[in-house]
Amino acid sequence: MKPVSGTYTLILQSLSSKEIQIGRWGHLHIKPMYYIYVGSAFGPGGVRARVNRHFSNKKSKHWHIDYLLEYVNPVCAWYSYESEKLEHKWAAIFTAMEGVIPVKGFGCSDCSCAAHLFETSSVPDYKKFADISGADIRIFKA
Repeated sequence: MKPVSGTYTLILQSLSSKEIQIGRWGHLHIKPMYYIYVGSAFGPGGVRARVNRHFSNKKSKHWHIDYLLEYVNPVCAWYSYESEKLEHKWAAIFTAMEGVIPVKGFGCSDCSCAAHLFETSSVPDYKKFADISGADIRIFKA
């Protein structure tokens, strides 16, 4: 990955069930399944810095996702260096995908999306997502 601005999706896996506290947002019941988180990285260090931060074990808790990351395993990240912020478009794509369930209100306190976190029983289909999005999307293995 390059230190370039862009949009990313984290593919995460939970192997157990647990009730967790997500900052002031509230409680989240995680289950043995996959979680998809959509975000953007238009600050210093771009996508590389943001994804590395998310996959690091040593960080302060700033975003909702930081609390969840203590209880799930990173599988990979999908990312794009397109100059347009695509996180809301990507969230809408996941919302419409069969078998993908939005976690209402998670990670979207500053926008009108239903969610920026989604749960699904299987690994999401990268090819299908890339085709629908129309973006040049790359994969980073955790």
